[in-house]
Amino acid sequence: MLKVGLTGSIGSGKSTIAGLFRVFGIPVYIADVEAKKFLGDPEVIRMVVEMAGDGVLSPDGSIDRRMLASLVFNDPARLTTLNNIIHPRVRRHFFDWIETQSGVPYIIQEAAIIFESGFYKMFDKIITVAAPVEERISRVMLRDGLKREDVMARIENQWPEESKIAMSDFVIRNSDTDLAIPQVLEIHRNLMGISEAFKNQ
Repeated sequence: MLKVGLTGSIGSGKSTIAGLFRVFGIPVYIADVEAKKFLGDPEVIRMVVEMAGDGVLSPDGSIDRRMLASLVFNDPARLTTLNNIIHPRVRRHFFDWIETQSGVPYIIQEAAIIFESGFYKMFDKIITVAAPVEERISRVMLRDGLKREDVMARIENQWPEESKIAMSDFVIRNSDTDLAIPQVLEIHRNLMGISEAFKNQ
């Protein structure tokens, strides 16, 4: 089964594009959603508190994700530590999930930091969703209620968009003036053909 990575900088519209692939019956694994679930694991909570302190805990003992984000996105060392806690768990869960998928030409993992985490090496093909930086900033400010400087801090912790594009097999331009559906359809057709060729090898 063909494994496809779908990535893009924050605010590029990855989730929207992932939804379009789902319309074609393609299973999509949302890494960010699964990573958030792991933040509820008692062992992960213990490790996060050890790394960031009791200040990241909500009154009910769960991780305050907004507080955690404000800490790690302004501290590269803490961000690396958090990623080292979460990413191996997500990776194992992803491969377990793949085992539950059958009868499909390919699967997709949507993740913001496929390149930064080194995950790109485990995919057969990579799609990057690209959008102008000002549009990305506006989308995230509106979606998450963040200040511009907070969005910029997150952008600066990710690879530049042009670096992601250079290492990708496909690029979807997702600005407010681009039509995403025809691009997704073309890539889907390409991936169907590649999947068929894989089966016949």
